[in-house]
Amino acid sequence: MTNRITDLIAKFQPPFFNIPIDKHEMEQVVERLYNLMYPISSRFNTESIHTELHSIAYVFLCTISKLKSEEEAIVIVEKFLKELPEIQRRLTKDANCYLANDPAAKSLEEVILTYPGFFALSVHRIAHKLHELGVPLIPRLFSEYAHSKVGIDIHPGAKIGKNLFLDHGTGIVIGETSVVGNDVKIYQVVTLGALYLEKKLSSVKRHPTVEDNVVIYAGATILGGDTVIGRHSTIGGGAWVTKSVIPYSLVYNKIDVKVKTVKDFEEPNDFVI
Repeated sequence: MTNRITDLIAKFQPPFFNIPIDKHEMEQVVERLYNLMYPISSRFNTESIHTELHSIAYVFLCTISKLKSEEEAIVIVEKFLKELPEIQRRLTKDANCYLANDPAAKSLEEVILTYPGFFALSVHRIAHKLHELGVPLIPRLFSEYAHSKVGIDIHPGAKIGKNLFLDHGTGIVIGETSVVGNDVKIYQVVTLGALYLEKKLSSVKRHPTVEDNVVIYAGATILGGDTVIGRHSTIGGGAWVTKSVIPYSLVYNKIDVKVKTVKDFEEPNDFVI
């Protein structure tokens, strides 16, 4: 290696941050939790599940103890483990919702193993519980892991009701102060976002509320903390909504689509060089 290259390497001095979390380890933890809640693999039995959960709890305890006091960490892990069975039961009902709503879904196993929307929702319910328990950093790490894996960005602070159906899922964004009711269907590339961004608004509700039984089709954008989508409403694809919508509304863009037939169309010459 030449002296010039050695000199350039010596000049590279990135800042060092004292981050007490092993990012890779925590990403493994959320995958392990997901696999534990749905032990489809034959390698699991009751004893191995309890052993694995004990190992995960130990990792949580050690990590949270670096962010809070040991006493606080113990209380948080105990509360989380107490809530885990209910999270699992809720997600089983969510999975059945996917099976009931999507004609392409043939089994619960297919939903659990292959549906990106269900994976993102599962990670969110775990991250949201940790967020409610006041755990710093880890909930956001979990949500961003799901985001990187399936392209669905749900902030752990978002409040999501029962049976959320994220169809296809790619590009969905649900902001921190969003409130989503029960039996809501959201299609790909939908944004529940803020009307505008300012740091001083960090403690203010700046994302929409979506009430029960709403359907939001692909590409719709709904913005603003005061914006409420009333129950049983349908938001059409590509709609831009910044004001509240009363229940049982249909919101859509009026698009003039023209189809023109060209008579006696001749194929262009295809030159291959």
